[in-house]
This record gives sequence, C-alpha cells and structure tokens, in this order.
Amino acid sequence: MDFTSRVDLRRVILERSEGSRRKNEVDMYYVYILTNKTDKVMYIGETNDLQRRLYEHKNELIEGFTKKYHVHKLVYYESYSNVKDAISREKSLKGLLRARKNALVETMNPNWDDLSKELFPDVFS
Repeated sequence: MDFTSRVDLRRVILERSEGSRRKNEVDMYYVYILTNKTDKVMYIGETNDLQRRLYEHKNELIEGFTKKYHVHKLVYYESYSNVKDAISREKSLKGLLRARKNALVETMNPNWDDLSKELFPDVFS
C-alpha cells in the first residue's frame, strides 16, 4: 500500500489543486470514506482529484447514493500512485464488515471529524 501521511498528503493535494504539477510527477489516486451527519451511512469511493470530488459530494452535484442520503463528511482517505491499486483497495474496503470499516476510520480519525475542513480549509470551512 502506498499510503501517505495526512500532512504530506495535504501538501500534495493543495499543490495539485493550484496547478503546480511538475512534468514528471506521478498522478495520485485517492480512496476515501464519507459518512452522513450522524455517522450512520457510509460511502466508499475512489478519485484522482479529492478536492473536486468532495466539492461534488458536498454540493450534491451528482445524482445517486451520496445525494440521496446526504453523505458529505470525509472521515478517512488513502493515497496511491497507481490507479489499479486504488481501485483494488476501494473494492476490498467495500467488502469489509461495518465494524472493520469503523475500526479503520478510527485509526486515522478517532473523533470522526470532517477531514475535508483540515485538508481544504479555504474551500470547506
């Protein structure tokens, strides 16, 4: 697993969002877990642009599960340099029992805070 620390990942995401991608820099892919306000509903997704995707979820721009159940809160994420690894991880997380998913979230985010506010304070405050 090609996991990056929260601090390093925040820097990488912000640099990419600002368009400062270097010529030979590898693409990044993100596997993430969202939940609703009461932490009862969980959604697992994969994207190559975490900030954009969170914006779409939070503003309910895409029809589907997250819009229907108001699933907007980022509680967990991982980064990968290989899209196949990210997709594989997304599928494996979707197959876990809810208790295992909860335990995974709590390794990074014991209080189930909305991490999008930490990662992108200028966008999600």
